[in-house]
Amino acid sequence: MELTKSEMQIMDVLWQDGGALSRSDFLERSDEKSWKDSSVHILLNGLLRKGIIREAGFVKCSKTYGRTFLPTMTREEYFAATIYSHRYKPEMTGLIEALLKRPEVTEQTLEQIEKLVQAKKETLGK
Repeated sequence: MELTKSEMQIMDVLWQDGGALSRSDFLERSDEKSWKDSSVHILLNGLLRKGIIREAGFVKCSKTYGRTFLPTMTREEYFAATIYSHRYKPEMTGLIEALLKRPEVTEQTLEQIEKLVQAKKETLGK
């Protein structure tokens, strides 16, 4: 599943906020884009169909009620799913090796990765 540029902008707002948002919340928080009401509605419905967001409830918006939305996955989970949804999937260890070569990788990052690997080993051993 891949998202369009506009869908990614909507998801960025959701991921950055961390809470359930209504359509009017998206309009308020989208500084870089001047969304139209109908555009946000279409984008949200598309994201619902793709399963990357879900309805979280309702909130009163002036005289009516509007739906609120939450992501069904984190930003990292989305990118991992995107990598493995392609026809030509990378080999896992090669991908991790390439990521570890990135200059953004710090000693702290490596320590966190080691903990994740150890936890995975423990679950596999059960």
